Parts: sequence; C-alpha cells; structure tokens
Amino acid sequence: MRRELFEPEHEAFRDTVRTFVTKELVPHVPEWEEAGQVSRQAWRAAGAQGLLGFAVDDEFGGGGVDDFRFNVVFNEELVAAGVSGFGSPLHNDIVAPYLMNLANDEQKRRWLPGFCSGELISAIAMTEPGAGSDLQGIRTTAIRDGDEYVLNGQKTFISNGIMSDLVIVVARTDPDAGHQGISLLVVERDMPGFERGRNLDKIGQKSQDTAELFFHDVRVPARNLLGEEGQGFVYLMQNLPQERLSIGVAAIASATKILELTKDYCRERTAFGRPIGKFQNTRFELAEMATEVEIGQVFADRCVRDHVRGELSVEHAAMAKWWLSELNKRVIDRCLQLHGGFGYMTEYPVAKAYLDSRVQTIYGGTTEIMKEIIGRSMGF
Repeated sequence: MRRELFEPEHEAFRDTVRTFVTKELVPHVPEWEEAGQVSRQAWRAAGAQGLLGFAVDDEFGGGGVDDFRFNVVFNEELVAAGVSGFGSPLHNDIVAPYLMNLANDEQKRRWLPGFCSGELISAIAMTEPGAGSDLQGIRTTAIRDGDEYVLNGQKTFISNGIMSDLVIVVARTDPDAGHQGISLLVVERDMPGFERGRNLDKIGQKSQDTAELFFHDVRVPARNLLGEEGQGFVYLMQNLPQERLSIGVAAIASATKILELTKDYCRERTAFGRPIGKFQNTRFELAEMATEVEIGQVFADRCVRDHVRGELSVEHAAMAKWWLSELNKRVIDRCLQLHGGFGYMTEYPVAKAYLDSRVQTIYGGTTEIMKEIIGRSMGF
C-alpha cells in the first residue's frame, strides 16, 4: 500500500536496518530461541550500528534525532524478518523516554553511553503477581533510609529481565499515599539483594528473556531515584501512550507480513486441481483481511504522525493498541486456517507468528483496559 508517513531519510535508514537485521540477527534466531535469550554481542552490534537510543543526545552516544518514525522503521524490519525476541523495542521505545526526560545530568552521564552502545541492557519492572494492568495495586516498597531506599518486593513477566543491567522499578515510597506514593528507582545489576528468578517458559517469543525479579532489602542509593519522589504514577501515564503505540505498530506490521505470505501460499497451494486462491471463499477471506489491514495501517500511521507532532492522545494510543493487536490476532488466525495442516507446523512463519503475537493483546495494558480508557474519555 502507499504510505505517506516516511521521508527519504527514513527509507535510507530502513535499508541500513534491513541489512543489519539480515546479517546480525536472523542467522542466530534458532540458537537464541533454544537458549531463551539473545546474545550480548547482538546488543553491542546494534549499538555500534547506531540502532539504540535514536533520540538520545549525541553527547551521550545517541542519534540525537527525536523522531519516532525511526523507531517504527526498526520495529517493522524486525517483524518482517521474524525476529521476535530482540528487546530493542523495549529499550528504544519504552525505557529510553524515562531516562531521557527524567534522569538528571549525573544519571545521564552514568547510564546513557552504555544504553546507546548496547553495553547496558534495560528493562522496566511494573507488573507484579497481584498487579498487572492496575498499576495502583503494586505492593513493592522502597522506604527511605538516609541516603538510600530499602527496596522489597517481587515483579513478574519482566521483558529483558534476565539480561538487563538497568531496571526501572516501580515501587511505593509512601505506602499510605495511594498513587501519589509511587516512585521510580533504577536498580543496577549485582546490587545485593536483587535476584532474578527463572527465565519464564512462554508459548511464543522464545528468545525474549522474560523473568521474575525479587528484591530483598536492596539498598538503592537515593541518587538512583528517577525524577521526583511520589511522581512515578504520573510519569507512567505520560509514557504509556508511546509504549502502546509501539505495540500497535508491531501488530499491524505482523498482520501485513503474514497476509502477504498467505497470499503467496494461496497462489501456490493447489486443491482439486487448482490454486486454493481460486476458490471464492479463499478470495473473500483474503479480501476482507486486505481491507482491514489497509485500514489499520492508515490509522497506525496517523497515530505515529500525531505522536511525532506531540499530539497523540491517551485514548487514541489505547485505540491503536487494542484494535491493531486484536486485528493482528484475528488475521493470523484466519491465515493459519488457510494454510490448513501446514499452518500448524512451526517451520511455517504463520505458526511462529501465531505464537509470538498472542501476547500483544495482554502486555502494555489488556484490550479490556484499553476499552475502559477509551470509554472514560467519552465521559462514561
């Protein structure tokens, strides 16, 4: 389809990204999926190529270009290549804004160069066993003790959890202040009392390390407080729209890719002496999906343009997240059906996409929560 989102510099960047992904990532996907995590060499290679920290000031080793369209290009190319476990979207799209906008000068000098080079892998720890989409329900505490916070609690389903060197932890610094008592602390690798549980065994995204994190009297220096104490919930609400847009971008890219592969399959696969694409039911299925995917891409691109201009609303980000992730789930399921028995075989991309994409309607806020946000914005 014709898209008007990108400028020539974005398409030139796409060529660079595609070459990098093809050379440095794709050949290693099977071994990474077996190991349950990617290699640190891949992160360092991405950093050397300038693919980490696009918007970070160049004085810290970043690209110095605050244009989310570069993030979109990178994410689309990862999806197109079937690389579902490399955690750069989390690093670039979700964690980077916290460090760029909230870190003080000393923190930026300490963390951002490694963040951009791939030497410091990042994560953000929100979800707990008893608190997912309801961030006000978190129970992890960080109680001030002199020049330190004493951190206690547990997090789960944390992407980059095993490999991360910097973890932004959402914790209660004032247990009695409701959402006004939530703060953000940066926990660094090997701090005493910080332990990682098992690398969780998921049905998809096998090479994305996803872990449980435990904090037992971790003494976090007060200089690792990100932003102001008690403002953590506000910061989360400010940054969640970009996270949700990032998920939507990946979802529509996945739907587009799998639909294209399915069209090719329907041209080649024969039944009863003719390609299955010649059957009316198949054509109708493909026609419906092609229409929905094109509509979805137009809306996704509109949201990206709004975001680049600083105009993306919370409700439109929620619309993009739930609609595009549900569309992707629906398209992949229908495409798998058109593949017949072959669609159930893991060597076919449609099967891998079926498993990898299922979580998109859950993480970043469930579909149900997205609808609740939209409904409240309508005055209900």
